[in-house]
Amino acid sequence: MSEFLLVHGTGHGAWCFRDLIPALEACGHTARAIDLPAHGQDQTPIGDATLDSYAQAILGAIDTPVTLVGHSMGGFPITQAAWLAPEKVRRLIYLCAYVPAPGKSLVDMRRAWPEQPLADAFDTAPDRQSFSFKPALVREKLYQDCPPEVVDYARAQLCAEPAKPSLTPVGGTPDVPRSYIRCTKDQTIPPAYQTVMSEGCDERFDLSTGHSPFFADPAGLAALLARIA
Repeated sequence: MSEFLLVHGTGHGAWCFRDLIPALEACGHTARAIDLPAHGQDQTPIGDATLDSYAQAILGAIDTPVTLVGHSMGGFPITQAAWLAPEKVRRLIYLCAYVPAPGKSLVDMRRAWPEQPLADAFDTAPDRQSFSFKPALVREKLYQDCPPEVVDYARAQLCAEPAKPSLTPVGGTPDVPRSYIRCTKDQTIPPAYQTVMSEGCDERFDLSTGHSPFFADPAGLAALLARIA
């Protein structure tokens, strides 16, 4: 039996794993999800959220070593957490996520790829401290293969994403096993870019879904996570 700690991506929260957690439990594992600072039920002011505060929130949720899963943007804070305290992490699993490159922020990495599917997907707050998905593009970019109920549910839950964490590189590369799950129908992070980023991991697996496999195929994702762990 493995214990999973699930970390969401941009504008999301623990809520996005509502279907994956019971699917993992049905496989005989335990699973929890957290809200990063300024997401979901967490009341941290947007201007106070940083990449380090994300990592500290993750580490504060770990008592015994876990398999740490990061979705999308979540690849950055799980890497930072494992770099700060590798003894708390059995394995990192990047779920169609950014794998940090030395010295590069998430914004740097997003801009580095020729395809830019998110170029028109965000509205920036007037104070420039946060950005949000444009509601009209949510289904196309994030949930194109998810049921309509999921799209409505997620659109109502999505929140603004603090800008500071996306402008900060991680401190280093953690010395822990790393696996990558590429989503081959992803319309947010191009699958070809996921292939390149996964080259620094120990292994790569594919799922035939878009960017939100925890909604599109929670049972299939749970089975794959269980296999990896």
